[in-house]
Amino acid sequence: MRTFLGDNFLLYSEAAEQLYHQHASKMPIIDYHCHLSPEDIAKDRQFQNVTEIWLEGDHYKWRAMRANGIDERYITGSANDADKFEKWAETVPFTMRNPLYQWTHLELKRYFGIDTLLKKATAQEVYEQCGELLRSPEFSARNILKKMKVEVVCTTDDPADSLEHHLAIQESGFSIKVLPTFRPDKAMAVENPEEYHQYLDKLRNASGNEIRNYQGLMDAIQSRHDFFHQVGGRLSDHGLEQVYAEPFTESEIQAIFDKVLKRQSLTVLEIVKFKSALLVEFGRMDHEKAWVQQFHLGALRNNNSRLLSQLGPDTGFDSMGDFEQGRALSAFLDKLESSNQLTKTILYNLNPRDNELFATMIGNFNDGSVPGKMQFGSGWWFLDQKDGMEKQLNALSNMGLLSRFVGMLTDSRSFMSYPRHEYFRRTLCNMLGQDVQNGELPPEMEWLGQMVENISYHNAKAYFQF
Repeated sequence: MRTFLGDNFLLYSEAAEQLYHQHASKMPIIDYHCHLSPEDIAKDRQFQNVTEIWLEGDHYKWRAMRANGIDERYITGSANDADKFEKWAETVPFTMRNPLYQWTHLELKRYFGIDTLLKKATAQEVYEQCGELLRSPEFSARNILKKMKVEVVCTTDDPADSLEHHLAIQESGFSIKVLPTFRPDKAMAVENPEEYHQYLDKLRNASGNEIRNYQGLMDAIQSRHDFFHQVGGRLSDHGLEQVYAEPFTESEIQAIFDKVLKRQSLTVLEIVKFKSALLVEFGRMDHEKAWVQQFHLGALRNNNSRLLSQLGPDTGFDSMGDFEQGRALSAFLDKLESSNQLTKTILYNLNPRDNELFATMIGNFNDGSVPGKMQFGSGWWFLDQKDGMEKQLNALSNMGLLSRFVGMLTDSRSFMSYPRHEYFRRTLCNMLGQDVQNGELPPEMEWLGQMVENISYHNAKAYFQF
């Protein structure tokens, strides 16, 4: 019987073991999409205990604790850190067969060298052992990134953000690149008039533009896009239920924005037209600077209105949605492609029913200019576990070129999430190794090893030009 999290965890053939240990395991990490705090990196935050680094902002764990009947006081509430950790430890045994169980113990092992199974009886021991290490200089935020062999971190940032922490990191000479990603979702959110006007004030202050009409809005956004580029940003990101691609005219959009400025109500069609226009403008800006645009599609957010009102968004009340994706996505990509302004693009789906749809959609818009120009993104959010990863990898393999894939990212707010790259690499190597064992691939281990190294690291480095 295999040992839990042993050296050959998730590797079930000799070929898989060879591919992982000789190739994947040695590769650095390019974390091209995450939600880490640039302030924590700039200030080289020293976490005081494992609750701070592990449970703050981690809605994966929060959902599990709620499902286990843990009171909110121990999740996002007023309980002290030791008590919160004990409640998480109490929950961990109940997460068996949820990826949280494996991730939890993989993170304890890789960061702290702890093999102890976490449960209520071991909570205090683990809490004290982790805390002692975390309070040492070797476990500051920056040193954790170094420990995990991270080369690049791309955070997720609003156009109105000052990027002061990114600038401070660069001025400090930190060896790891920490770059901003342009996420203009709030610039599109005209369906919430009061919040949108508050956002326009932030955008005015950040850009120095008055924003008295639609052109003023575009000038403000363009100036922020230019600023992100100066600071080193090379990616944009959009978190949407679905892409918007309603036909529009320039005069229509100008008139719609005039209504926005006058705080007049918009129809559903006007809202969709406005969002469609902005997405096209964002895509053109990205193409002009040879950026990569990312689309995270399909989340049905903020489902629990009572707890949303108490705790706010991004606290664990989101799920997969069942939105139609194909037609609008095709129309949007084709609009940019028709004027030769479609930049490198990554599409992520949250509902696995869309795997083959997205995997075939990217093939429509590859043009031979860049290897893997159009990417079917890695398993995301509810799909970033073994089953979800395998389904994404199989869909991409069947419909496109797995060998050109840019690989895994953390999409995490936690400095403890980097073993997810290991988890992904082991899953990848096991799939390829199983194919060799089954006689479905030849034992060309030099080529397969290079393929694994490329997917783990080299493809992303070349694609994003880091």
